[in-house]
Amino acid sequence: MFDDVASRYDLTNDILSLGQTRTWRRAVVRAVEPAPGMRILDLAAGTGTSSVPLADAGAFVVPCDFSLGMLMVGHTRLTQLSFVAGDGMHLPFTDGAFDAVTISFGLRNIQDRAAGLREMRRVTRPGGRLVVCEFSHPTWAPFRTVYDEYLMKALPTIAAKTSSNPDAYLYLAESIRAWPDQEELAADIARAGWTGVEYRNLSGGIVALHRGIAPR
Repeated sequence: MFDDVASRYDLTNDILSLGQTRTWRRAVVRAVEPAPGMRILDLAAGTGTSSVPLADAGAFVVPCDFSLGMLMVGHTRLTQLSFVAGDGMHLPFTDGAFDAVTISFGLRNIQDRAAGLREMRRVTRPGGRLVVCEFSHPTWAPFRTVYDEYLMKALPTIAAKTSSNPDAYLYLAESIRAWPDQEELAADIARAGWTGVEYRNLSGGIVALHRGIAPR
């Protein structure tokens, strides 16, 4: 499914989010705090757009994704990055290989998120950090109603005009509605072995940024 939308994926996401993806990416970068010499795994990196600002800060970044189509588009556009194909539940990296692991809008697509969160912890060094940026649930009830209407009606209509595979975005809308809320996801992350788990809402809770620390 993601192979089919790879060529226009970033453009379609910018349109559907009304340009908010750039704001969310900046929040992720601030949370990761990339620095020269850091080793960062950018999981579900897709075409690598989320990896660029981390690399620009001097960190060594590995964009990893399950979709070969996404990776091929990214490799063509961003030849300076070392793209790696990998399954989020069975990552092809040694224990403690990274100082930080980040995943943006991809945890929903890992079939067993508990296994995925444990695997991310495995490849993070003790004291390293996790940053999860994912769609969540608006905190203001009236806005949540409007948002649900947008997800199920407007989003597929817009995607039909901008994406090569509109059905992929119907899946997106359905998966967002079924996703756990902020507190439940925080609890899932803690159960996977991460410590100091906290989160903050972005765009009124449309997106939540969760953070955790690998135990020492």
